[in-house]
Amino acid sequence: MANDPKDADARRAVAPVICYPTETLPQPDLDRYLHGFAGARVTGMAEAAPREACSFRVPAGSFFRIVSIKGPQVGDLNLWNADDLTERFYSGKTRALHGAHVTTGARLWSSFPTLRPMATIVEDSLGWYGIDPFGGAVHDVIGTRCDPYTGNLLSGVQYHHCCHSNLTRALADATRLSLPEAEPHVHDVLNVFMCTGFTRDTGQYFMKASPVRPGDHLTFFAEIDLLGALSACPGGDCSSEHSSDAAVCYPLRVEVLTPAHGAMDGWQPPEVNGYNRSHGR
Repeated sequence: MANDPKDADARRAVAPVICYPTETLPQPDLDRYLHGFAGARVTGMAEAAPREACSFRVPAGSFFRIVSIKGPQVGDLNLWNADDLTERFYSGKTRALHGAHVTTGARLWSSFPTLRPMATIVEDSLGWYGIDPFGGAVHDVIGTRCDPYTGNLLSGVQYHHCCHSNLTRALADATRLSLPEAEPHVHDVLNVFMCTGFTRDTGQYFMKASPVRPGDHLTFFAEIDLLGALSACPGGDCSSEHSSDAAVCYPLRVEVLTPAHGAMDGWQPPEVNGYNRSHGR
């Protein structure tokens, strides 16, 4: 171990700078969205059984809501452009723009080269939670999803009901792709209802029991036509472990809500990102 330099404390004391200041980031018209949501009615429903995933479709200009229905349960969410699977949710850029955890007013951004809002959070029943004394908060865009490859690497197991595999099966069923064709489209997730953070001493990603209870929900406005998949994580409320049949797990429900006729008049889906893609050539 190298000795600390004489100016170590001064170097550590340098103030941080926000990487992506968001003062110029286009803001959602939440008043308009909430007006449309106020008269919306449920027109579709899907349910992710414990340790399984479901798929759903949401037309642009409609809403979808993820609901805890029987007990504390976290879910892993993937989103794609319903007409082009190569445009998908980009958790890393969403994290860079909105922070490690998202709530009302945050948007889920799509991958390059489109980089546009896919969905906007309009309602969060766990918005009260904030940041707890451990540094934990809910709805993270940190974790990658539990997967069979890491499980095999760490424990030598063959576990097939982790979120990655659940999402792969759900996407394959929704699109009629084979499992090998569907798997490359499964991507890093929004961990709905999951309570996470980083330890201050080692910087490790941690999880703790989710504060979610039956009736809690997270509601989104669909900015483009969406295909979604939601996995009811095999960790249940993630209070102790994941990728296991030991945790108590519950289902999650997805509701698709259609606004009343005319409620969203004048709204337009966002254009794809305006960068010309010349890359300096």
